[in-house]
Amino acid sequence: MRNKSVILFALASLLICISVILPGCTTAQPAFQTPADTRTITDMVNRTLEIPQPITRVLSTAPPTTIAVFVLAPDKLIGVNFEPNKQNGNVYMPEKYRALPNVGGWFGKTTGNFETFIEMDPDIIIDGDVGVGNFVATLEERQKKFGAISSVGVLDARTATQYDNSIRFLGDLLGAEEQAASLSEFYNRVLSIVTSRVATIPTSEKVRVYYAEGPKGLLTDPTGSMHSELIELAGGINVADCAITPGMGQTPVSMEQVTRWNPGVIIVGDPTFYAAVYSDPLWKDIPAVKDHRVYLVPQSPFPWFDRPPGVNRIIGIPWTAKVLYPEMFSDLDMPALTREFYQKFYHYDLSDSDVESLLDPSLR
Repeated sequence: MRNKSVILFALASLLICISVILPGCTTAQPAFQTPADTRTITDMVNRTLEIPQPITRVLSTAPPTTIAVFVLAPDKLIGVNFEPNKQNGNVYMPEKYRALPNVGGWFGKTTGNFETFIEMDPDIIIDGDVGVGNFVATLEERQKKFGAISSVGVLDARTATQYDNSIRFLGDLLGAEEQAASLSEFYNRVLSIVTSRVATIPTSEKVRVYYAEGPKGLLTDPTGSMHSELIELAGGINVADCAITPGMGQTPVSMEQVTRWNPGVIIVGDPTFYAAVYSDPLWKDIPAVKDHRVYLVPQSPFPWFDRPPGVNRIIGIPWTAKVLYPEMFSDLDMPALTREFYQKFYHYDLSDSDVESLLDPSLR
């Protein structure tokens, strides 16, 4: 009887030990783990990726895709690549987004820091094609450096006639389908109005346009550059007869070349040059200057014409058309379009004085 009691005690002790030990063992077995929520996607260069769900923390490697995230899902953006611009001392962007840290990136002359991106702990990194080198090879190389953080390849975020593809892809990726549909509607509305009208302009009647960049106005981008696309899109002739500088663009030219090109309109990217052009004797005989047809690109929070060539240029499509052909587009209400775009996509309500600051008096 005593032996039986000993055996029963031993069995009970063994069961207690097993009950204590097994929970610890089972949590170490993958078969019993609750898997993290993920989603399988195909990015825009046909790479299959597993991404976490939900996505709440996003970084991008370059300004065009960073701005697209800001427009579509601003509260998911945890860092930017460059500081927003001021217009007459003001930045037309809510303060909480202006305060986002500048983490750099890979674009133009800028080289990002992989450790900085990883330390920010994003759910995903959006990597947009900036038109330099072999994008797929670059993407794969960066993915190795980012490790377990998926780097999602995005195309068409820098092409003014093809934004729809990246808008809809990013809307689905970020769970912002309604906002993407709204942006797509605005984009296609203004794009259709402009392209359908300018298609009727004979070549002989098209406006000759020079895109003046840099503090002296002697940097530019010719036809074929992503930086000057809105000139042709809006029915103008880009007069710059020079080589394309890859990446950031801005090919140096001379005053003699500009004089020979004889532009009827000058679109200015640099406020410093704009402030001086009408009083500069070197420019006084250029038709655009003599006729007071020099226009500063609206700057804040992102330029409307270029730098970067992202969805920030959507509002620049009707603006450029009205700069070139004010009579043809006299019915375009630029103040109303500006307010609509900023309220819906920059998450900012412009005052009357804000609109006046952004728009040249002749374009209101």
